[in-house]
Amino acid sequence: MAELREKETKAKEETGSFEIELTKKRQALEYEQRNLDRISGETERLSSDLHDAEESLKGSEEEAETRKGSIETIRGTIEAAKKAQDEASIRLKENQEIRDRLADGQKDFFEKRESLANSISGLEKDLIRLQNRLDKVNESMEEKINYMWDEYQLTVSDAQALDIVKRDDLPEMKKEIDSLKKEIRNIGDVNVAAIEDYRVLMERYNFLKKQHDDILKSEEDLREVIAELQKLMTDQFTEKFEEIKKEFDRVFIRLFGGGHGRIELIDEEDILETGVQIIAQPPGKKLTNMMQMSGGEKALTAICLLFAIQNLKPSPFCLLDEIEAALDENNVLQFAEYLKSLSKNTQFIVITHRRGTMESADRLYGITMQEKGVSVMVSVDLIEKDLK
Repeated sequence: MAELREKETKAKEETGSFEIELTKKRQALEYEQRNLDRISGETERLSSDLHDAEESLKGSEEEAETRKGSIETIRGTIEAAKKAQDEASIRLKENQEIRDRLADGQKDFFEKRESLANSISGLEKDLIRLQNRLDKVNESMEEKINYMWDEYQLTVSDAQALDIVKRDDLPEMKKEIDSLKKEIRNIGDVNVAAIEDYRVLMERYNFLKKQHDDILKSEEDLREVIAELQKLMTDQFTEKFEEIKKEFDRVFIRLFGGGHGRIELIDEEDILETGVQIIAQPPGKKLTNMMQMSGGEKALTAICLLFAIQNLKPSPFCLLDEIEAALDENNVLQFAEYLKSLSKNTQFIVITHRRGTMESADRLYGITMQEKGVSVMVSVDLIEKDLK
């Protein structure tokens, strides 16, 4: 059952991935829509300029040649804007189709997850019900064993050892029968309901044995499902680990300015339970385990692994809290430059005190206390400052 719950947890994680992808597509659609609105406004403005230019051309022959050139330029700009508008409309339509497909896929995934949850719940109820039946069977068998001992002083092994001996001496058998009948008469009254009790007990035993066999069959089926899930998780983990391994080396070379980085499984025979070790070789140094590196090198290596995972499936939003605090100034600049290159696909919010990171940011937000007990938020838009 724990494995089934792990499957449900993984299903939730995949649902979160679908939601993140859908959010990303929605943001892309909003971005394209804003571009489309901007292009439409620009087209209207240029059309207005064209109209003003034509009016001015009618009223002033002296500026005819100058206005004519302006009109041609404006017309060209309008055509380019219309072309850009058409391209934006096409991209918007494509993104809408992608969003619809993702929404349909997410709906199907929710239905599958709900069906799996219902199946797990049903199996848990069946297991509890069958366990209760098994407890009752064990209790009934214990009662029968005690009854057999109290009435006949026989244990289970003694009863199983009893056997009927085949004989051909008929007179001797009759003599023994008469002797047994005499002993029975000496015993006294006989429980005439014993045969019926035996029949009822056997029926009960056969019923419970069938239930027990059903439990064993259900256990076997569950083990097959668990084995299938383990194989699926192993294959997926192996595939993604190889991708992360390649991306980690590429990011390592970029941030360290050379060298090599490698991640390995400690025990490849047990992929789902094994640990991961990081082997790094900064430029000019020998290959070493990450635990033998300096604090700054450890921090930069950890950042490389973080970005390697992020690059495989970029998220639309990411929050980083002083992850470059242990780096020296040169590595901070490398980190900031690389982070800037990733901001095309992901919006980063970075909590930092390092100057190099702040210089590469688009916007800065800080808290200052100009008066005692009064905190004020200060913001600087570096993009608008560069444009000015």
